[in-house]
Amino acid sequence: MAIRSTILQKPSRLVYGLKRLRTYATSTSSVNATEISHFNSLASTWWDPYGSSRLLHLMNPLRHDFISSCHALKPHSTPQNNLRYLDIGCGGGIFAESAARLPGTANVTAIDPSVDVIEVAKLHARKDPLLQVPGRLEYLNKSIEDLNIPQEPKDQYDVVSLFEVIEHITTPAPFLKSCLPFVKPGGWLVLSTIARTWISWLTTKVVAEDIAGLVPRGTHDWSKYINESELRTFFASQKGWGVNGGAKTTGCIYIPGVGWRMVTGGEQFGNYLFGIRRDPET
Repeated sequence: MAIRSTILQKPSRLVYGLKRLRTYATSTSSVNATEISHFNSLASTWWDPYGSSRLLHLMNPLRHDFISSCHALKPHSTPQNNLRYLDIGCGGGIFAESAARLPGTANVTAIDPSVDVIEVAKLHARKDPLLQVPGRLEYLNKSIEDLNIPQEPKDQYDVVSLFEVIEHITTPAPFLKSCLPFVKPGGWLVLSTIARTWISWLTTKVVAEDIAGLVPRGTHDWSKYINESELRTFFASQKGWGVNGGAKTTGCIYIPGVGWRMVTGGEQFGNYLFGIRRDPET
């Protein structure tokens, strides 16, 4: 009866995500104290490949494959060398560390508003001498609103990443607008998130959290999920983004015992990766 009652309450929320994405709030920070508290509680197990962040560890290779496929899009394919990354909401550094190790990486700046999680990231990075090379990987305990907005392309980034972040933001439109100035012309903003559908509610809330325990309870709020069409609508309203095929989406699904796999069309019902290019200067 409890599950049926919950299901009956869901349809009224189907329009909520688009309203959130269209809301330009006056708040100067995207930081949510409740979300920070939740992720602080997970900090100590962030680098346990069988712990609370297991699914993030398994997903990480797909993130790199997706970024490479974005850079390969024509007519403005991007050489994958000397790249500068800004990883927003980096958590314990799973993606940031792996990006910093790539031969084509110049430097990675990784930010997160959680003190506890950033300390975990810094401690783990000390185990790798490459990551101690000055300028290779820098962790900052900041939100995007705390960073100085770049005034010149040389201070912007080739890749700005938001992996498993936007579904934890209360007002995503102002947050996204805060991220856009950090992408250089021809650079990419890439993110992963979850579509707000019946299937995602069943798989991420009921199965992953309540039944299988793949992620801790309370990790996700279904009403904060954002559909791929809503992201495209948002970026269509932003001048200078995604022309000439400069946008890409792919779904991804977790298969127990196998891992994450990219699935064409999967963005319509569950987890997906989304990338959009800032228009190159002409």
